[in-house]
Amino acid sequence: MPITDKIAAAKKISELLNTIFAKGDFHLRYKITVDPVVGADREWERPEILVELSGADSSLVLENGGELMRAFEHIAMEMLRLTPDEHEKISFDCQNFRASRLQELRLAAGVASQRVRETGVPYAFAPMSSRERRILHLAMRDLDDLRTESAGEAAGRHVVVYPKDYKGGPPAPPISRRR
Repeated sequence: MPITDKIAAAKKISELLNTIFAKGDFHLRYKITVDPVVGADREWERPEILVELSGADSSLVLENGGELMRAFEHIAMEMLRLTPDEHEKISFDCQNFRASRLQELRLAAGVASQRVRETGVPYAFAPMSSRERRILHLAMRDLDDLRTESAGEAAGRHVVVYPKDYKGGPPAPPISRRR
């Protein structure tokens, strides 16, 4: 379901960010683009609204794997009352972090796929956000000899790569580095 009034939504996000940045004394700027043209580096993300952050506090926004950036994004989604299946409609980025992370996930998908093929043993990724899990599933969807599943609960939810006909249970995920 599309955001019905993207311009109004973008204005609400702008007002929200102005308040957060002023009250939090963040030294940040932002650029909001409605219906952005996305390049090949973002082929699996097609947001309707893209918010690009920059400024002196960019490093703070990107600490702990972009945790503050994701928090800003989450607050914006909640404010707009987007349902979980609509969360991909808004995307925040800072210093091209998101595109770099997409590339990292694509490479990790390739390495995990090769490892599972060579060993016949399932591979569990560390827990990650639903968006990142989706990227891994998409990266491996065309591999006929493997399958992916999400496993775990809440903050421990992760992707497991299996040989296509594997019958055993999932391995435990490695401990997340993002805590």
